[in-house]
Amino acid sequence: MALNLDSKKAVVEEVAQYAAKAHSAVAAEYRGLTVTELTELRKTARETGVYLRVVKNTLAKRAVAGTEFECMQEGLVGPLLIAFSMEDPGGAARLISGFAKTHDKLITKIVAIGGQSYGASELARLASLPTRDQGIALLMSVMKAPVAKLVRTLAALGDQKQEQEAA
Repeated sequence: MALNLDSKKAVVEEVAQYAAKAHSAVAAEYRGLTVTELTELRKTARETGVYLRVVKNTLAKRAVAGTEFECMQEGLVGPLLIAFSMEDPGGAARLISGFAKTHDKLITKIVAIGGQSYGASELARLASLPTRDQGIALLMSVMKAPVAKLVRTLAALGDQKQEQEAA
């Protein structure tokens, strides 16, 4: 179905709004996926806080212009879908990576984060980034370790002193 000018402007504006707020983006070729498989991917994307859109490349190039994902413009070739991570940097990469494990027709083309565009080989690296909650838990465990060690050391000193007094 052909889009008229107003529809094209609306699509560009919508994608640009998400691109401006996103942490990272992944562009993947979806050629060969069935409608059912794409619907499943969209449902999973909604559940994980990832904005997923199949958009014409010319409109996608206009939408990412002026955002940190402008670096993706050269690689937007062929039938692509774009996934933007809205909640955490690795969200889109985890979504595409997980779905591609069971659907070999979904092929990653571009991974972008922090104004830099990377090849498909970086998808696993981005997908391995911790979520916000995992990052906070990791930080708290790192902060707690020295305090716990101090408490154990002080307790050991108290035990040694009691043993010396008893002897």
